[in-house]
Amino acid sequence: MPMNDAPEATGAAEGPQPIRIFLVVIDDTDDWRAALRFACRRAEHTSGRVALLRVVEPAEFQHWMAVEQVIREERRQEAEQLLQRVARDVIELTSTLPVLHLREGDLRDEMMKLIEQEPTLSILVLGANPGKEGPGPLVQYLTGKGMGRMRIPLTIVPGGLSPDEIDALA
Repeated sequence: MPMNDAPEATGAAEGPQPIRIFLVVIDDTDDWRAALRFACRRAEHTSGRVALLRVVEPAEFQHWMAVEQVIREERRQEAEQLLQRVARDVIELTSTLPVLHLREGDLRDEMMKLIEQEPTLSILVLGANPGKEGPGPLVQYLTGKGMGRMRIPLTIVPGGLSPDEIDALA
């Protein structure tokens, strides 16, 4: 019995090998689309899986608890629907079900907590914004101060790549 709960694949000479799980953060930018395609293609070529993370920002209406609860529930429902749509894309590209993670809080903090808490995650795949405003806040954080907190490799996919260019890389 393996020491952790990670799924395993069997190699001919080495015995069981942990399955690579590629984590993709689904945020409010379009940069994640390139990361998702890359992660799906890598998972497909390595018999791995894709995990999706969506973080819902907390509602900030503490004076009206009922309003806060309604907004919170609406945000959660929207996040669940988005994850389901993206999961269908993953299934189409990989023929496997993705692992879904939905959390509430600060995106950066919740992503780091998930990576620290989930031993089966193998690689974080992020898309970089190709525009003048820079690669995006997560990429900036993780290529700076946040890198020391990472326990898994980070793959950054340029957001301006076409699906065919991404397929050629993976």
